[in-house]
Amino acid sequence: MHLILVPGFWLDSSSWDRITPALEAAGHRVTALTLPGLEAGADRSSIGLADHVDAIVAAIDAIDAADQPVVLVGHSGGGAAVHGAVDRRPDKVARAIYVDSGPLPHGAAINPGLPDEDGEIPLPPWDVFREDGARDLDDFTDAQLDDFRARAIPIPIGVARDLQVLTNEARFDVPITIITTTFTREEIDQYVAAGEAYFAELPQISNVTIVELPTSHWPQFTKPEQLAEVLRDAI
Repeated sequence: MHLILVPGFWLDSSSWDRITPALEAAGHRVTALTLPGLEAGADRSSIGLADHVDAIVAAIDAIDAADQPVVLVGHSGGGAAVHGAVDRRPDKVARAIYVDSGPLPHGAAINPGLPDEDGEIPLPPWDVFREDGARDLDDFTDAQLDDFRARAIPIPIGVARDLQVLTNEARFDVPITIITTTFTREEIDQYVAAGEAYFAELPQISNVTIVELPTSHWPQFTKPEQLAEVLRDAI
């Protein structure tokens, strides 16, 4: 398989550095993306969700899917762009894997409530991720939190606030795996019943696997070996 790893908000391709070696050792080819606007010194003012989808589609098109079937892996907000790419190239994607994320439906935004500063969205204070008993920071050490904040890159406003655009119902035929780290399978069932946006498409997708890996919202930092193992199994 050829895996395309898509980072979540505030992260670039280096966020997958502790995952890639295990996947390559298992015989897979790996491409870890840095999405538009997350490059050093990038102009983020005009970048939106469609640009992130376009970048993933370009990476898919660069691979000979007949020789190396493509698996997309999207973490957090990167999962929305992955789903947009699946919609564009359903015939070229063997599986989509969402890491503490889900297939954002048409007409929904990833996180329009994130506060912006000077035309971009910086990583919020840690207290934001602890509100209402959230488990986002479970298993993080202070040193890991410091490293995360040091590497964090502001994201373009448009990526968080633009509405997802989907047009191809063939996306429902692409198998998906959800690796859930901060919520349970039971909670996902509740979200589906409530029409929660990130899970509204699940009942229409023909092949859905859900795997629980309890840890932080960023398992590539807090449980990298376990995440790599789950990814290998999912593939």
